[in-house]
Parts: sequence; C-alpha cells; structure tokens
Amino acid sequence: MLPGLAAAAAAHRCSWSSLCRLRLRCRAAARGSSDRRERQNLVTFGSFSNIVPCCTLNQVKLYSTNVQKEGQGSQTHKMEKVPSFDEAAENIGAELKAPLIKQEPLQVRVKAVLKKREYGPKYTQNNFITGVRAMNEFCLKSSDLEQLRKIRRRSPHEDTESFTVYLRSDVEAKSLEVWGSPEALAREKKLRKEAEIEYRERLFRNQKILREYRDFLGNTKPRSRTTSIFFKGPGKVVMVAICINGLNCFFKFLAWIYTGSASMFSEAVHSLSDTCNQALLALGISKSVQTPDPTHPYGFSNMRYIASLISGVGIFMMGAGLSWYHGVMGLLNPQPIESLLWAYCILAGSLVSEGATLLVAINELRRSARAKGMSFYKYVMESRDPSTNVILLEDTAAVLGVTIAATCMGLTSITGNPLYDSLGSLGVGTLLGVVSAFLIYTNTEALLGRSIQPEQVQRLTELLENDPSVRAIHDVKATDLGLGKVRFKAEVDFDGRVVTRSYLEKQDFDQMLQEIQEVKTPEELETFMLKHGENIIDTLGAEVDRLEKELKKRNPEVRHVDLEIL
Repeated sequence: MLPGLAAAAAAHRCSWSSLCRLRLRCRAAARGSSDRRERQNLVTFGSFSNIVPCCTLNQVKLYSTNVQKEGQGSQTHKMEKVPSFDEAAENIGAELKAPLIKQEPLQVRVKAVLKKREYGPKYTQNNFITGVRAMNEFCLKSSDLEQLRKIRRRSPHEDTESFTVYLRSDVEAKSLEVWGSPEALAREKKLRKEAEIEYRERLFRNQKILREYRDFLGNTKPRSRTTSIFFKGPGKVVMVAICINGLNCFFKFLAWIYTGSASMFSEAVHSLSDTCNQALLALGISKSVQTPDPTHPYGFSNMRYIASLISGVGIFMMGAGLSWYHGVMGLLNPQPIESLLWAYCILAGSLVSEGATLLVAINELRRSARAKGMSFYKYVMESRDPSTNVILLEDTAAVLGVTIAATCMGLTSITGNPLYDSLGSLGVGTLLGVVSAFLIYTNTEALLGRSIQPEQVQRLTELLENDPSVRAIHDVKATDLGLGKVRFKAEVDFDGRVVTRSYLEKQDFDQMLQEIQEVKTPEELETFMLKHGENIIDTLGAEVDRLEKELKKRNPEVRHVDLEIL
C-alpha cells in the first residue's frame, strides 16, 4: 500500500501544484497578506517530507502514515482517501466563485493640530502706541492722529482709568504718508533732536539770567514748598541748630584767640563743623522734596541720607581730625594759658544753647517715633529721620564736649599744667570720631536699601493672601525709601479660575454659548480663543491694579507697588 500511495502522490504532484498556484494568485489579488497564512497549510506524508501546498484544511484532507512499533517490529498503517483530480478542481472553482469576505472599512482618526505661527518683526506692528510717543517718534501732529483708529485701553496710571492708544502700523503708515519716505523721517528726527538740544541750552541760560535778575531786584514770588519745609519738622530743627551753632562758633573762636586754650580751639572747630554739616543737611532736605522726574522716577528722598553721610565724614575730618591734631601739638609743645574767665562764660552760654537745640531735636524725634509706632531708641538707632538724627547726635556730642572742655580747663587752671587742656582736646576729638562713625554706618545702611519692620511686611502679605484671586505670595521685598515712603515688591501666584470667573461674570452667557456652537473648524476655534484670551489677560491686569490700589489705600506709606505675576 505504501508504494502505491507514493506513486499516486507523485502522479498528481504537478496538477496539484498548478491548481494551487492559480488559486494563490487570485487570492493575492484580493488580499495581499493572505498568502503567508495559506503557505502554512502543508501536507506531510510521514517521514518522506514531501511538502504539497494546499488550498484550505477543510477542502484537502491530510495523508499520513503513522508507524508505531508494537512488540518486535509489528507495524500499523493508517491511510485516508485521496480526492480525485476532478473533485479537487471542482472544490477550488467553487471557492473562487464564492464572494470574498466583506471587511469593515478602516477608520483612522486624525487629530486636528493648529499650525504653529511664526511671529516675525511685522507682527510688532499690531502693538499699541500712545499719542505722545507717536508725535515724538514719528514727527506727527495731533491733527494727523485724529484720522487714525482709536482704541481705549486700561490706563497704567492711578489718576485715570483708561486712555487712548493707536496701532503702530497705522502710525507708521501715516508718518510715511506725511513725510514721504523713511529717509525724510530720519532727517526730520535729526533736526528736531538738534533743536531740542539748542532749546535746553537756551533754557539753562535763561534760568541763570532769571536768577540773577531776582537776586538784583528781589524775589517777589510767593513762598515755595522748599522754603516752607524749614518751618516745621526736621527742617525747623536744622535751621535752629544752624543759627545757634553759628553764634557758638563765633564766640568760641574769640575765646580761643583770647586764651589760646587747646580745648577751646577744639570746641570752636567742633561748632564750625556742626554749622557746616547742618548747612549741608538743609541742602539735603530742600533737595529731598523735589518732584520726581524721568531721570529720578522714585524722587530724591535719599538726598537726606546722602547729606547725613557727608556730614558724618565732615565731622570726622574737620572735628575729630583737627581736635586730635591740636591736642597732640599741645602735648608735644605745651603753652601757658591766659585767663580762662571769658572761656568759662562762653562755654556756659554754649552749654545752654546746645542743650536747647538738643531738646528741640529730642521732641521732634519722639513725635516722629510715636507716629511710626516705634520706640525712641529704635527710631534713633535705625536712623529713620537722618537729618534730625544728625542734629541729636551732634548736640549730644556738643553738650558732652563742653563738659569735657570745661573740666579739663578747670584742672589746668587749678594745677597750672597745660597737659590737661591738651587731653581735653583729644577727648573732644575722640567723641566726635565716635559720632561720625555712627552716622556713617547708619546712613550707609539706609542707602543700601533697608527693609521695613517685619510686622509691616507681615501685614502687607496677609492683605494680599486674604484676597480670593491670590493663591500664594513669594519673594516679598519691602524697602524704605526715606521720608516715610515704602516700595513693595512681590511675586504673586494668581488663581486662574477666579480670574476667569471674574471675566465670565461680565459676559452674556447666551451670546457666548451661541459663539461656541458656531465653532466648527480649527480656525474658528482659534478666533474664539484669541478673542476671549485677550480679554482674560486684561481682566488679570485689572486685578493687579485693584490689589495695588488696595495696598496703598490701607497703607499710606506704601508709595510704589510692583506685583509680578508668577
């Protein structure tokens, strides 16, 4: 049976192969990927390994020989019926006529992605520009701007809620229309710049001539703000100190010329340095109240600290330096002292006058410390009022210096030894050196930027954190600018949901829902989002302005607020 089966398989081999190849070509035309699966359907003939490609398992039966050894060499053969050539051809033809299996259409979901926009220099033409800048930078007149599109925007200034701006592209087009070309506009800008420089030079000369005219004929202008500040507060204390120290300096120099006392010379130099330093303080006070200008946007309040710092250096150089020099010279070359009666009288008068000035300074500092809610000692140590602080320390040193000078002169008159007088000069110089060092240190700290009290910082921070639109506050800085002015800066983390809800509360929901329903394409979605996104940003800016106004309203000392969006 086995040789017959092999012969039958060999006889039909070519016919089977031809029919199967024809079928595979037809199937490959319908489904290109099915041939890989069809070729896996093989017919195996026992151990002969004859591979015959077949159509399907249900149409071609498998032929095999299973040899099992039972005992010693017994074999069992199993054979299945081989289909005839005609039957196989009919089966293949029926399958080819059968319709192909209907497959569902392949659905691919394509994600709509907005094309990334490249923002070039031309996009800045959509920027806004104010009327003042348009006239200055593009050499236009106010009548030229009346024909352009006007846009109302939220004002950055506290005194106005909104102001008018123009599109930069419109302004540039108008400037080209007026001047004809960019080259002509550049030439006009150059001419105007030269005219501005010439105008400033003429203005400076006219102001100088006007000052000379006022000095010659007298100034009939009403008293200005600069003059009025010397009749109250620190200005009043400084003016009183200048008058008293000027008189003391004059009489002390007379006493030194009459007696030749080293201690009296030190006191005379001390009064002279005090008078000069207080004149410098008066200049600093007058400059500190000037109106801020574009060059100094935060004003000139630090001029008081600068004047006090220079005053401290002057005390050290003039007062302490000359006193030490005269004391050392007295020790090296002692000279006999004349009658000290007039010197005692002048020192007594100086003690009374310096004491009166000291009381005026103490009262002013106590009043200012009470207004700030601080103790007198802390107010003085932190140099919150530098001008009055200098007067306080100078008059304190003057009273102590008069006491030292009088004591040393008394010892000299009792013992007849001029060395005590020289030691008094060194003592006064050392006292002035300590005062100058304290003034230099405190005013330098103030000029470097000193923070306000921690309690004040905590109060300002809590005010912001209690607002619903604020999530957190970071990097808080509150700097004392002098004259009771504070600059506050903080990084604010805003709650976007609250800001958006604040914007939605002002919108017509029916109209917004209608706009949403009309969105069908990515371009329409972009237009919708750009419109409302810009409005939400404006709402965020309005929230920042509201918080800044609230801070200034509840804390009058806060003059400058910088809230940066985190």
